[in-house]
Amino acid sequence: MYKKILLPIDGSDISAQTANSGISFARQIGAEIVVLNVTQPFSTLVGFDGVAASYAISDVDYEEAARREAEEYLKPVMDRAETAGVKAASAIVSNYNVADGVVEAAKEHGCDLIYIATHGRSGLSRLLLGSVTSKVIQLAPVSVLVYRLEGEKD
Repeated sequence: MYKKILLPIDGSDISAQTANSGISFARQIGAEIVVLNVTQPFSTLVGFDGVAASYAISDVDYEEAARREAEEYLKPVMDRAETAGVKAASAIVSNYNVADGVVEAAKEHGCDLIYIATHGRSGLSRLLLGSVTSKVIQLAPVSVLVYRLEGEKD
């Protein structure tokens, strides 16, 4: 069956619950996991109006802050995997398109399944990003398992 599962997380409660389910699934089938967070490059913040310049933030400062935030998201999931006895690795990828980052990470790490939430962050960020899960389903060269929370409505 599946040997290596990619678990993309974005720091939302939904992705944390999905990661917990993914860890349980991996344990049941004897698979290992790769926990992934996709950050977006600094240049995505710089619009035609120079928004980033008004905040006096540099690309180095942004990249460092994004990496620290990603590591904060990854750590509790890695800890849960260790507690469950599931072999796990973590990865942080920077990509303009989150779905592309997920798909490329699956290829790079030799994953044969992507275990992803129906949706992640909500509000404006979800509206701007579109449905990452839908795009992953369209682009993925491997199986995609979409985890729906109990009682979740469309």
